[in-house]
Amino acid sequence: MEFRLDPASGVPTYLQLVQQVEQALRMGWLSEGDQLPRVREVVAGLAINPNTVLKAYRELEHRGLAAGRRGQGTFVRGLPAGVVPLRERAALRRGLLDWMRSARAAGLDEGGMVAVFEDALRDLREGRNGVVA
Repeated sequence: MEFRLDPASGVPTYLQLVQQVEQALRMGWLSEGDQLPRVREVVAGLAINPNTVLKAYRELEHRGLAAGRRGQGTFVRGLPAGVVPLRERAALRRGLLDWMRSARAAGLDEGGMVAVFEDALRDLREGRNGVVA
């Protein structure tokens, strides 16, 4: 796993690291038992303070996603809620890509697709059926 930072995002550096690990777990790029990059490797690759990486790894431990092993490193211990098996995730992704192709054919650009998706997600979260009169 290789971390990337976006200084313009407004998200604290340690949270960017946490979010990237969570995303890797959700996508199946990391799984239980995998070792996270060593602190010194992350520090060297990103030119950040070691305490920032340690803070991110502590947060992952607090969330139950990682555990440190003295002298060995930090390892994935669990998965975030909502992780589905690879086969189901692949089917969902295919369906989403089909929807995106239809949206593009209807004239939506990327921003329009994001707006529709976020609106539908909000309806789902709030228990609305999303029907527009």
